[in-house]
Amino acid sequence: MLFNYKYGGSSTVTSNAGQTGISFAPDTLRQPTFFVGQLSKNIPFREAISALHDVVVSDLRFKPKDKTEYKEWAAQQEEIWLGEYMAKLMEGKEDMENRIKVLQTDLNDVYREKQSVLAPYNRAKSNYFQYIYKRDYDAWFVLDPVITVHPDEMFFECFSQDESTYGKLGANYNVFKNVNEFECGTTNIDYSAALYNEFQKIRNYKDTDFRVDPSGFEIQTGEEDLYKEVKIDLPESWVRGFLQVSSAMTLPAESFDLHPMDVYNICLMLRRYRAKKSPRSMKYILKPGEPIKIIFEPWNYELECPRSIYPGKEEREVRVWGRRRLLILERLIPITKKFRVHLLGTGLPSFYVADLGDMNFTLGLSGWTANDWSRAGNFDLMAPRMEVDNMTKKLVYSSLKENWSETSESLAKRLDLEKDVVAGALSAYTQAGRVIYDLDKNVYRVRELSREPLPMSQLRFANPREKDANRLLQGEIHVAADIVSGVGLKLTGSVKDRYRTHHPELVIDSDERMKHAVCDCYFYNSNKLKKGPCEHILALRMKHNKTKKNAISA
Repeated sequence: MLFNYKYGGSSTVTSNAGQTGISFAPDTLRQPTFFVGQLSKNIPFREAISALHDVVVSDLRFKPKDKTEYKEWAAQQEEIWLGEYMAKLMEGKEDMENRIKVLQTDLNDVYREKQSVLAPYNRAKSNYFQYIYKRDYDAWFVLDPVITVHPDEMFFECFSQDESTYGKLGANYNVFKNVNEFECGTTNIDYSAALYNEFQKIRNYKDTDFRVDPSGFEIQTGEEDLYKEVKIDLPESWVRGFLQVSSAMTLPAESFDLHPMDVYNICLMLRRYRAKKSPRSMKYILKPGEPIKIIFEPWNYELECPRSIYPGKEEREVRVWGRRRLLILERLIPITKKFRVHLLGTGLPSFYVADLGDMNFTLGLSGWTANDWSRAGNFDLMAPRMEVDNMTKKLVYSSLKENWSETSESLAKRLDLEKDVVAGALSAYTQAGRVIYDLDKNVYRVRELSREPLPMSQLRFANPREKDANRLLQGEIHVAADIVSGVGLKLTGSVKDRYRTHHPELVIDSDERMKHAVCDCYFYNSNKLKKGPCEHILALRMKHNKTKKNAISA
C-alpha cells in the first residue's frame, strides 16, 4: 500500500540558553491540521514523548546471528581438512604435509590481500548505514507518527518496528500555556532520530514553544523546493495492526490500578532476571479485596503489590507473555500517578494506561512479542457486529465529528437511536481507521488514519473465518437468546458445518461486545480466543443479528 506525504520542510528543535522551540512539519496533502502554543509542563512532556520514541524503535523479534563469514571460512577449511586426512592415508606423508603448508601460506596471503582490498569498501558501507540511521529516519522506521488535534487534547500514536507494541500519548491543553491557534484534524508529522536527541535538551527553566507548524499549508509560489515529498510503500500488516489495536481497545477486560512503585518492582524483576527457557510469562493472581500478586515464570518468583488492591468481584488468573516490552514504562514511573491495567485474557492483548495528570500514555501489547497485531489478532471480529445501513453510519459519524469525542450512550441519546445501532456504526468506523476508542476517557474519538479511505476489502475481510461464517449462514443454524442478569445476552445454539454439527455459546454485553465465547470445534480447542472467534461463533452471532433485524422490520 503506497502512501504519499508532503512536508513543508523538516521538523526541528532549536535550543539556546533561555528558550527551546519544537516545530513539527505536518503532511500538507491532508486537511490543514496545526497547533501553536507553549509548554507549561516541560519535563513530564519530555519524558512522555521519549517513551513514545521507545515504542517506535522497539523491535524484540528474534534476530539470528549472521554466520556468513563463518560459513565462508568453514567452506575454505573443508578442503584443507580433507587434504590433511587424505595425507595421513597416503604414502609420502611428509611431502604432502609440506605441500599443504605451502598452500596454507599462499591462502593466508590471499585472505590478507582480500581484506586489504575490501577494507575501504567495508568502512564506507558501515559509515553509510551509520549516516542513514542518524539522518534518514524513514530508511529505518516504517511510518512517521500520527498526530491528532482535538478541541480538548492532542494525541500522538505510533507502532513498533515488530508491530507488536502500540503507543499513544495524549496531552490536554493544561499542558500548554498561551495557546495561540489550532485546527482540529489528523496528520502525519516528519520525525527523525536526531529529533529525539534534541528532546532531551528540554528543561523547566527554559520557555518551550510547541508547534505543529501551520506555515506549511500556506501557498508558496515558486518555492516548491522547500517541501519534502516522501513515498512509503507501507505493508498491509502495519495498517491492519493499527485497526486491530483500535478494535481490541473496545473489548471487555479485567481492569485494575497498579501503583507506580509496583510497576517499578515489575521492571526491577525484568532487569534482574532474564529467562533462558520457557515459559516466559507473567501470571496475574487477582483476588477480590486483596493485593495483586504477579508470578514470574519459569522461576515462579512471586511479587506482591501491597499498594494495588484488586477491585473485582471474582477471583481470576491471567497470564501474559512478551513481558520485556513493559520496560518501555520505566521512564514514566517518576511522573505517573497510577497505571490503569486492562487485561483481555490469558494470551490476549493487554493495555497499560499511565495517568500523568494532564497527560496520559497508553501502551498496547499484543498477546506475545512474536504474535503481532496484524496476523493473529482479528479482534475486529469480537467487536460489535450489528449491521447498520450506510445512511445511519454516516449520521453517527458526522454527529461524532461535531464534538470530536463522545460516548456511544450520549450519541444514542442525542440521535434518538438504539445503543446497539450506534455501537455497530462506531465499530465499523473504528475498523475502517476513522474512529479510535480512548481508554483513558472512555470515549470514541474521530481519527482519520489515512488521507484516502483504506481498502477495507483487503484489510477487514481478509480473514477466512468470517468468509466461512457467511457460508454457514446459508445453512442450518438454530439460536436461542437469554438475558442473564449482571452478565449480558447469552446466545446458545447449533451450527451445521458439512458433516458435523457444532454447539457454540457466547455472551454479549450491553455495548454489543463479545465478552465470552466457547465452541466444540478444533479451531477453538486449539486457540481459544487468542486468534479471534471461530466461524461457528461468528455464524451464531450473525444469525441472531439477522433474526433480530427481521423482527424489528416486521
